[in-house]
Amino acid sequence: MHKAGFVNIVGNPNVGKSTLMNQLVGEKLSIATFKAQTTRHRIMGIVNTDDAQIVFSDTPGVLKPNYKMQEMMLQFSESALADADILLYVTDVVENPEKNMDFLDKVSKMTIPVILLINKIDESDQKKLGNLVETWHKLLPNAEILPLSAKNKFGIDILMKRILELLPESPAFYDKDQLTDKPVKFFVSEIIREKILRYYDKEIPYSVEVVIERFKEDDRQIHINAIIYVERSSQKGIIIGHQGMALKKVSTEARKSLERFFDKKIFLETYVKVDKDWRNSQKELNNFGYNPE
Repeated sequence: MHKAGFVNIVGNPNVGKSTLMNQLVGEKLSIATFKAQTTRHRIMGIVNTDDAQIVFSDTPGVLKPNYKMQEMMLQFSESALADADILLYVTDVVENPEKNMDFLDKVSKMTIPVILLINKIDESDQKKLGNLVETWHKLLPNAEILPLSAKNKFGIDILMKRILELLPESPAFYDKDQLTDKPVKFFVSEIIREKILRYYDKEIPYSVEVVIERFKEDDRQIHINAIIYVERSSQKGIIIGHQGMALKKVSTEARKSLERFFDKKIFLETYVKVDKDWRNSQKELNNFGYNPE
């Protein structure tokens, strides 16, 4: 008997979905920083065993869209409700359970297994956690509830065991040696974007998109040319910094992470260009891969 299915991870921003995804898959596929809205796309991570294949999907945090890019991000999250065999709804010990009730109402109507994960329990106490469990039982009466700490790997093994129990019988959907549905260039751009999220403040990280123009690999090294797109000329100046020092720092940190990721010598060149108001341009969003279909 072989089991296989799609296990989709949804929830509000900054509750630890990407950290959970990385722990479940065992690879750093999704950006995980202290800032909200770090995941912009739906990212698959595939776990294979001899008798099972679990296709995990990390999704952007659910939010009320303020511009077209966020509308597309919400579509990624809502598409995860349509094709899941098991849904993991992630919350944590600090967020208001009734946040984004419109999305929660859709989750409550689902007929597939839903596991409600209360993350970051290391930041709570037993009494508060007990009250949260009661509240969530009322909001999602058909969901199983599992407290965990994704950062500390507490509860991950229990969750994996339960997923395997609930997984439907099916042949594998992907080759057994496949780790994700995303191309290599996607992870290069995500690693660079992660460094921008870490080293710049305010609106800058959310106005940035990274495109890989050149990726040339041989047995020993990889040459990469990356373009960092911003919305305004003033943002370009901030990204580059005085005498180019800010961009140099980001590029150096990205190169180090890329060398760990590929286990090869990396030659990285980064450029900054202005693409005015790209977050509200359907054409540019399509070019940048924001296609939920």
